[in-house]
Amino acid sequence: MSSAAPGANAEAVTRAIHLFLDRMTSDETLSWAFAGVDAPGIERHARAFVIAALGGPDLYAGRNMHDVHAPFLLTHEHFDRALMHLLSSLTEAGIADSLTATLTARLEPLRRQIVTDARD
Repeated sequence: MSSAAPGANAEAVTRAIHLFLDRMTSDETLSWAFAGVDAPGIERHARAFVIAALGGPDLYAGRNMHDVHAPFLLTHEHFDRALMHLLSSLTEAGIADSLTATLTARLEPLRRQIVTDARD
């Protein structure tokens, strides 16, 4: 066990973030949003965000979710696909199902900050 998050070790979280970003950049529905971005920076922010969301120390020092995602005009489909990729990545990296369920509950309220869907 590490201080990364209760019940999740730092290596598993790091592996999950690598898997997640690989899935996101390989998904034709989402990959366009990563063109020309600072990949190492995204990875650092994603790792810190996930560690905090899993109950570990809050080391996320990035911009707020709305400001980061607003330029992309993301839809509910984008959010759902990203969440699916994240949960699959966490599971593949060995993060317990109980933690992924907790993470899902913590991420769902962010939908309103991330999605800029004209249907809303």
